[in-house]
Amino acid sequence: MELFDLAQFDSYKEDNRREVKKANGGLPNNMWDSYSAFANTSGGVIILGVKEKSDGTWETSGLKDERTLLKSFWDIINNQNKVSENLLTDSDVQTYEKDGDVILVINVPKATREQKPIYINGDMFKGTYRRNHEGDFKCSPAAVKAMLRDEPEATSDMKVLEEFTLKDLNQDSIRSYRNYFNNGRIGHPWAELPDNEFLENLGAAVCKKDGIYHPTAAGLLMFGNEYKIVREYPEYFLDYREELDSSIRWTDRLQSSSGDWSGNLYDFFFRVYNKIVMDIKKPFKLEGVFRVDDTPVHKAIREALANCLINADYYEPRGVVIRKDNSKICFENPGYIRTGKQQMLKGGVSDPRNKALMKMFNLIDVGERAGSGVPGIFMTWNDAGFASPLVEETFEPDRTRITLFFEEADFSVKTTEKTTEKTTEKLKTTEKILELVAENPEITTAELAEKCDVVIDTIDYHIKNLKKQNKLKRDGGKNGGKWIVIS
Repeated sequence: MELFDLAQFDSYKEDNRREVKKANGGLPNNMWDSYSAFANTSGGVIILGVKEKSDGTWETSGLKDERTLLKSFWDIINNQNKVSENLLTDSDVQTYEKDGDVILVINVPKATREQKPIYINGDMFKGTYRRNHEGDFKCSPAAVKAMLRDEPEATSDMKVLEEFTLKDLNQDSIRSYRNYFNNGRIGHPWAELPDNEFLENLGAAVCKKDGIYHPTAAGLLMFGNEYKIVREYPEYFLDYREELDSSIRWTDRLQSSSGDWSGNLYDFFFRVYNKIVMDIKKPFKLEGVFRVDDTPVHKAIREALANCLINADYYEPRGVVIRKDNSKICFENPGYIRTGKQQMLKGGVSDPRNKALMKMFNLIDVGERAGSGVPGIFMTWNDAGFASPLVEETFEPDRTRITLFFEEADFSVKTTEKTTEKTTEKLKTTEKILELVAENPEITTAELAEKCDVVIDTIDYHIKNLKKQNKLKRDGGKNGGKWIVIS
């Protein structure tokens, strides 16, 4: 999405991606707050030479010469005593002219996980900012520490907890997990391993030089008992609330701290999943862990629940909260979205906060690896006739919330109007794909998704249909191959 277009100038107002500064007296000091805030959030543009009118719209401020501003800007942004890292190249700073006045537009990209936090004035804990609709706000030390935890490629759940042993894990949970694993992966070489070696292969334990196996943080979260987990994660808390009767505060509740069950992630996942889908019909036939004829809705619910647990920051306060009522299910976890909300909705990039946990869930056929989980949920929910899911991200404390809405209707029957609209959109996307591959036979599915403004799953769906209709074929493999349009 282009954040500044001179032709749209009169329609713009400040928001969480755009910030204007008059800059008549030189570079404003607080523009570096905005630089840090945009870089640590979703990116944005700082627009110099513009001021807000009383109604919130913009007008130029009378800036005539940008040369002094530009020199000062590049001098400061390359000074690490002022700005921790320069994310910009020359092409990110553009000059425009409107009504005889100069406008200087600085495009600030979203910093990568490895680059964060971007801070100013040489003080990480006092000079780190984020952006919301109210403007720039200074991050708390806890928020900065959360960014630092997310910086390494090895996620924090891979940490070996040497003060714990495998005796601290819940043996019933491990036994149950192994049963699911063995049923879903018959003949797998890990099936006959003793528990300590199985857990090591799983990423749940590590054998140290002393010959003793110690759990990883992921192993403790997945299989530990709650009273042990809170020794490493003092803020750890899992909460499921079912609110189906408005006259009662909740009709069912499950908490990790209740003391009558393990309180770990593995048991929480299955207990909560079974409660959520209790009133959704499904056939009895089994193959592996889950029923063969599971509906796409069941899979979407599993994906949303696993996504919530895998991407939680268990060092952050307030814990994981799942709420179900008659109209919706809400999955809420501590931690911001590592890939950013836009990329999460687009799909194609997988960057889980807890990679070891993801592996453990994947091995029992829960969760997606390819970064298509959330877009897949959206597609399933829309195909079922439900309102589109809602993804929300809030800060201080950092929270991510995905809400799946239900409607009281026969979702197997769509109205003529909806069907016609959907068919028209599919035809437009199909035609666009054929046009793009004809222009560039080596175009990738990711590039097709970007140009068609859809998720990769949608591109895969259309390509599969085009192949069936004998309108498109692939010459060569995924890498180095090319598309051929069949006329």
